[in-house]
Amino acid sequence: MTGIRLTAPAPGWSLDADVVVVGSGVAGLTTALRCAAAGLATVVVTKARLDDGSTRWAQGGIAAALGEGDTPEQHLDDTLVAGAGLCDEAAVRTLVTEGPDAVRRLIGTGAHFDTTESGDIALTREGGHHRRRIAHAGGDATGAEISRALVEAVREAALHTIENALVLDLLTDAEGRTAGVTLHVMGEGQHDGVGAVRAPAVVLATGGMGQVFSATTNPAVSTGDGVALALRAGAEVSDLEFVQFHPTVLFLGSGSEGQQPLVSEAVRGEGAHLVDASGTRFMLGQHELAELAPRDIVAKAITRRMELHGTAHMYLDARHFGAEMWEQRFPTILAACRAHGIDPVTEPIPVAPAAHYASGGIRTDLRGRTTVPGLYACGEVACTGVHGANRLASNSLLEGLVFAERIAADIVEDRPHAGAAETGTPRTPSPLIAPEARSTIQRIMTRGAGVLRSAESLATAADELEALHNSAALAVEADEPKVAVPGVEAWEVTNLLLVSRVLVAAARQREETRGCHWREDRPERDDENWRRHLVVRLTPERRPVLRRTETQAFGPVRPPQAPDCAAAPPTHPADVTEEP
Repeated sequence: MTGIRLTAPAPGWSLDADVVVVGSGVAGLTTALRCAAAGLATVVVTKARLDDGSTRWAQGGIAAALGEGDTPEQHLDDTLVAGAGLCDEAAVRTLVTEGPDAVRRLIGTGAHFDTTESGDIALTREGGHHRRRIAHAGGDATGAEISRALVEAVREAALHTIENALVLDLLTDAEGRTAGVTLHVMGEGQHDGVGAVRAPAVVLATGGMGQVFSATTNPAVSTGDGVALALRAGAEVSDLEFVQFHPTVLFLGSGSEGQQPLVSEAVRGEGAHLVDASGTRFMLGQHELAELAPRDIVAKAITRRMELHGTAHMYLDARHFGAEMWEQRFPTILAACRAHGIDPVTEPIPVAPAAHYASGGIRTDLRGRTTVPGLYACGEVACTGVHGANRLASNSLLEGLVFAERIAADIVEDRPHAGAAETGTPRTPSPLIAPEARSTIQRIMTRGAGVLRSAESLATAADELEALHNSAALAVEADEPKVAVPGVEAWEVTNLLLVSRVLVAAARQREETRGCHWREDRPERDDENWRRHLVVRLTPERRPVLRRTETQAFGPVRPPQAPDCAAAPPTHPADVTEEP
């Protein structure tokens, strides 16, 4: 254990449970429902309202081999290709073989997918898929429908929920086993201030960290809280350098920041074309699937074309769909475009890549277990090995669904018990970062670790992030009056800085281009040296320590050993030590 915790008041209230699930997307709510159905006292903690999880923003759909002629083996092949040699095949095989039945159970829970005239599930294609295997709902509102069904099921089951609550840190017992979490309720929940949920099993389903960058498709709550908590608790994270930038995000202007409207890959799946200002389709000849190539290839092609023409965006042309198809198949996207003064029925849509999905996260095994006993992770916050270097379109909802069921099964089978939680003073203080540093961190990351990366850009980002980190520590040591005070904004920004430092450290180490990690100075894929995962943990001194796996497979998850930072000289002294 690192002994690191956020600076926060001691818990003023507590409650007991068998399981606490943090997050209310498809991963979190599925886990909670399965645990509760098995008779476990289950508490759901969510940062906003119960129906505000990241799942509700998913437009395209959920991928599974449900169609005639499709097979899990074909789905596996497409996933492995998209993952650029870094998928853990055992994890992918688990996903694609268990996926179809998991989707059917989701339907049994109450989710309604679009159907054909014959009553079969309507399926579409997205980038990287050679088959129509994407089930969708409400045209382009799949996530909203899945969220609706699961939230209704949670309410019908009368699960104990705590809304508007930011999770802070993991509680552990004397043996280092999970014993619950601390959290802060933001004024509208049933408790006020900092409290604790004591439970021997904690499931992190907190979503992504898109707010690390200036422009993202992620909601404002996606500040990397789960990954940061896990790092402070001593858990390992992996593949954090692989951030997927969605190729087609509605371009709102060069200065736009925060959450940007997504233009789903399903629009290209139905036949929309990517064009430049002259109307030229530039994806032809770039890949056999043209506009339906994997996302990293499309994002790179758009970025290259933008650089070639000196423009800030390209266009997605779907005027040939006609008004009826737009209104029936893509009503959400149509409304978003029109709200910003663009009518896709009569004009091309300006698009540009923006941060979308973290392929990496907290390292888990096939049952969702992390390197900290009793701590599980599921959904975007987790790294199961399924996505490799680049997630295949619409595999994310399926991953959350399949591995949520596996986590619940493991908890029910294990029936974990923990000793009393240790709540003493942390051995290593974690200085808080001032809220106004949020935009600074985002700009540093966008410039240095965005779609285009290089040794120089990443070194600059690492130095600037380290300066913020050191400045906060020095302010605490000097007892300066401007030290950030505990509160939601300071906690979020502190989390953002931690995950940013770890992401940049990993991106500097991976000296190749692979999947959605694009190094301009290392443009080739290097399988001999880099068909490996980078696994990171945090020392008690708050330094990232990296190790490289021996193969593309993850290997077993084991509790972390005490760090031995003297074993190897630092590769990049400013920000990282590499283990031998």
